[in-house]
Amino acid sequence: MNRRAFAFVVLGFASLSIVSGHAAAAEKPVKVFILAGQSNMEGKAKLSLLEHQASAPDTAKQFAHLRTDDGKWRVRDDVWIKFLDRHGGLTVGFGSPGCIGPELEFGNAVGDRFDEQVLLIKTAWGGRSLYRDFRPPRSGLPSDEVLEKMLADARKRKPEATLDEIKGQFGASYRAMLEEVNATLADPKKFVPGYAGQGVEIAGFVWFQGWNDMINAEYTAEYDRHMANFIRDVRKEFKSPNLPFVIGQMGVGGVAEDEKNVGMKKFKDAQAKAAALPEFVGNVAVVKTDQYWDMAADAVFKKGWREHIDEWNKVGSDYPYHYLGSAICYSRIGKGFGEAMLRLIEQPAASKE
Repeated sequence: MNRRAFAFVVLGFASLSIVSGHAAAAEKPVKVFILAGQSNMEGKAKLSLLEHQASAPDTAKQFAHLRTDDGKWRVRDDVWIKFLDRHGGLTVGFGSPGCIGPELEFGNAVGDRFDEQVLLIKTAWGGRSLYRDFRPPRSGLPSDEVLEKMLADARKRKPEATLDEIKGQFGASYRAMLEEVNATLADPKKFVPGYAGQGVEIAGFVWFQGWNDMINAEYTAEYDRHMANFIRDVRKEFKSPNLPFVIGQMGVGGVAEDEKNVGMKKFKDAQAKAAALPEFVGNVAVVKTDQYWDMAADAVFKKGWREHIDEWNKVGSDYPYHYLGSAICYSRIGKGFGEAMLRLIEQPAASKE
């Protein structure tokens, strides 16, 4: 056989291998990841900032993979996202309106790893607590004393408020989260073009929430219990006893914040305490988001962002409690979540027993 004929044979086998590989991937269940939480899971880094940093010489390299060769934002055809009333191929803009959040680089991390189609279902609403809004079923209701006090406070604003209305607030976002996920999975073809009945597999869950519990000492004191119950109830709901679960630990202010903010330190400890329970070792990971704090944006904010607005618009786009609206910070966080999720999924089976 001459060299040219041999080359054609090799190329033919390679092409068959690629085609069969795609076919095999298409036959495997869609990998589904649930991203839940409050405003920082929504994502608050403005696209106007990302546009600048994706073009600026000192930051463009960090975002080059998000652009096509002709300078447009890349839209993935193997990773899909559903975020409340929006859905489509993963690209920029699936944070709060006109923003990005952790979903972008999380989706890139898991999408690059799996041959299967990937679907992200994001259920996030600002201003929610785990103590009340996301309270899991097995945590039950607070004491009658707490409920009566909440009712009395509510009646100062709305005299006709009822105890049933107060009780209904507990777990409302938890139930809304499940409704979003279940409704999406009931019609996967709507959200995963080309879906051909291969099924879906809930492969992991990411939780990024905490501000509204951190600013209330009573809520903080109960956080580890509710977090543990949340993980248990989510796994029970989706019939996955060891569902890989990533907790994004509060990181506003960066690593140094722990030294001056006692309340935040207590809250971060509560998040870590839940994940350290024996039943969660090897299947729950805590990602310290303080390590991803954007020090450049922090410096401009502290010296007065209003007085240095042109400089600020090149590094940040929101307040510290929204991680300064830093595209760099949210991208780092998303990538960190993705890497942690993949470690949980790929660790040896023996460690999961």
